[in-house]
Amino acid sequence: MARSRRPLIAGNWKMNGLTADALALAGSVAEGVKQAGWADREVLICPPATLLIGIARAVKGSGVLVGGQSCHAAASGAHTGDISAEMLRDAGASHVIVGHSERRTDCGETDAVVRAKAEAAWRAGLLPVVCIGETLAEREAGRTLTVLETQLKGSVPAGATAARLVVAYEPVWAIGTGKTPTTAEVAAAHAHIRRVLGGLVPDANAVRLLYGGSVKGSNAGELLAADDVDGALVGGASLKADEFLAIAKAA
Repeated sequence: MARSRRPLIAGNWKMNGLTADALALAGSVAEGVKQAGWADREVLICPPATLLIGIARAVKGSGVLVGGQSCHAAASGAHTGDISAEMLRDAGASHVIVGHSERRTDCGETDAVVRAKAEAAWRAGLLPVVCIGETLAEREAGRTLTVLETQLKGSVPAGATAARLVVAYEPVWAIGTGKTPTTAEVAAAHAHIRRVLGGLVPDANAVRLLYGGSVKGSNAGELLAADDVDGALVGGASLKADEFLAIAKAA
């Protein structure tokens, strides 16, 4: 991990959490981060939108950042059930995940939709975490690097800089399955992402690249030590404070 890039450990809670348990979880994470006093890394939690305001208030002053899991491209309007980037910002968010594979698959989000959401995040003053990743079929067909390049070029808006962009590599086949690529495979994917970003972002070497996909306390140290890995986007393990804090410690 390049020490010139400040590590980011992000927890994606997905569709999990009711108020009491969620506040308790956020409180435990906040207390752990506060006690650790980490000035050299960032810790972000992304709860369901219904919990954003309460959790943003609960972690205030702890150093824990709060983000949304998605946003609509428009600032407002007739989009029943959707949430704008401005609404996330108003609720206390500083970041938003866009293009997660579950959104791409479940909701049919294309690279163009992801790019529009990233632009909306900028409009609202949020930092987008743009997710990319290949399926098992694509990996077995030897198309991993091609897929990553296509998704990057289609999903990263013009005008991106390291200060306005985080990229998360999440191989779809590793999410929630307990399977992870080898450290060498992760490093190779991240090196390729960095090269592609070189044609899209003026300061590509400063863009933080996160790895996601069955990250847990037991494998975080090895994954986070890989070249060009600047943090993690954590799913299931972010729902357990001790496990999530162990990953953050490994950074």
